[in-house]
Amino acid sequence: MLDMFSQICIIVVMHIGIVPNRNSKPAILLRESYREGGKVKKRTLANLSKLPMDQVQLIRRVLKGEQLVPVDTLFDVSASPHHGHVQAVRKAMKQLGFDNLIASRPTRERDLVMTMVAARILQPESKLATTRWWCTTTLADEWGLADATEDDLYAAMDWLLERQDRIEKKLAARHLKEGGLVLYDLTSSYFEGEACPLAKRGRDRDGKKGKLQVNYGLLTDSGGCPVSVSVHPGNTGDPTTLMPQLKKVKQTFNINNLVLVGDRGMIRQKQIDQLKEIKDIDWITALRSGQIRKLMEDETIQLSLFDERNLFEFTHPEFPGERLVVCRNPLMAERRARTRESLIEATMEELEKVKGMVERGKLKAKDKIGVRVGRVVNKYKVAKHFGLDIGEEHFAYQLLEEKVAAEAALDGLYVIRTSLAKERMHEADVVRSYKDLSNVERAFRSFKTIDLKVRPIYHHLEGRVRAHIFLCMLAYYVEWHMKEAWRELLFSDEDQAAKKIRDPVVPARRSAKGLKKVHGKTLDDGTAAHSFHTLLTELSTIVRNTCRLKGAQAEESSFTMTTTPNAKQKRAFALLDTIAV
Repeated sequence: MLDMFSQICIIVVMHIGIVPNRNSKPAILLRESYREGGKVKKRTLANLSKLPMDQVQLIRRVLKGEQLVPVDTLFDVSASPHHGHVQAVRKAMKQLGFDNLIASRPTRERDLVMTMVAARILQPESKLATTRWWCTTTLADEWGLADATEDDLYAAMDWLLERQDRIEKKLAARHLKEGGLVLYDLTSSYFEGEACPLAKRGRDRDGKKGKLQVNYGLLTDSGGCPVSVSVHPGNTGDPTTLMPQLKKVKQTFNINNLVLVGDRGMIRQKQIDQLKEIKDIDWITALRSGQIRKLMEDETIQLSLFDERNLFEFTHPEFPGERLVVCRNPLMAERRARTRESLIEATMEELEKVKGMVERGKLKAKDKIGVRVGRVVNKYKVAKHFGLDIGEEHFAYQLLEEKVAAEAALDGLYVIRTSLAKERMHEADVVRSYKDLSNVERAFRSFKTIDLKVRPIYHHLEGRVRAHIFLCMLAYYVEWHMKEAWRELLFSDEDQAAKKIRDPVVPARRSAKGLKKVHGKTLDDGTAAHSFHTLLTELSTIVRNTCRLKGAQAEESSFTMTTTPNAKQKRAFALLDTIAV
């Protein structure tokens, strides 16, 4: 009995000691304390330095008297849906007051719309696939919609479309201001099927020949934050969509004084004549190549003017009441010259093959030769530079040097035209404002490819197509704010203030810090830099575990445990707190 008591005493006074070891790892020792002659002494029982630290900590807990049992004997993990990326999108929505933006009163339709917007950001799929996918995350449970079907989603889309004008009016009140810039551009996405009245053949922007398409125009503030989207049949011309959008801005959004920015294909002379009749509307656009060529022919624009500056302002009788700002980018000129030269060389190589086929008698008849030649010259879009002589049994061509030279004279040249008075906007800012259209182009890229995947469009009802594109715009609205908040974690350049003072003509360049981030693919702290979606993927590793006591059947015996976020994830969540509208 005495021996047993002595052993228990020894166990009680055992402990783990960690001893520093100069430049080496510390020594981890199992020790016991004992009393001898009234003094407390220690002796080492074992060296545990080779054990993993988690095992050392377990031994330490046992020595403290804790009772340890295997985790799997205590409870079961019945589910581990991904949660972190859902949490991030919900947090961004909360910061934006997104629920009140959709509808001021809570409804199931509102929750369904918010869930579809979040799903479009996280995993853009069809409505049926969405109802399958969100069960692998906490998305549906967060809004209490685990029982929702694809029919519920379609009904919510119909409900959303009825509210589009009210939602866009709220967005305009947030982001548009009197006298500010309004950017507008149009694009298209291809359509699967032929039943929808919006699906028409038109200008192919997606490289999907033979496909029907739907056009849609996006209206944003100067930073590219979306405010309104309009949907049009696929054969609608760009300029015809402009005035209805302007009418919406003035009458629905109650913005009376604004500066409209559109590209040269959008704001043409006919639209300018209409804009001049509207009070308090100014605009910024660009001249078409034919108009620039005329200015060079009458020597209004001379290359010698660019000896000291890369832009200058002038007026011209053919553009009364307007300011013209001509810019020349030497790097762009060199790039276009090289591109044209390579395209011409490739075309001549193909034409030589056709010529050889005709000379050998393998290709005969004027119509057949013409079709074959047409495929060649149109392949590289340089038909205007060639003179063609096609007969029943012969074919010859020549390069039109004078046309090549005429086009080369325009390389790197572009002319911005505006109705703004010089007192309102300096010439350099006029150029910068026109280049802000790249923000709309960036939105279209996000719509189509890397993020929201608006295409292909499968809906057949006109209203569903409109609702689908509006839903994508709302998703981009949330994503746009998340990307702005996460700039320091993404490959994005954080120095946005430099855009307002940099040379407006030369190609945009990243700051030194931005270049370091891109080339090194790391942040200042040495951790990995992310794209928007790889950061969401990292956040998705935060899961919400549903646990139940071993052998228990009642639901009240279950509980949840969410993964503890790492430092990068904590920073991502903290940055979302900076979103403000």
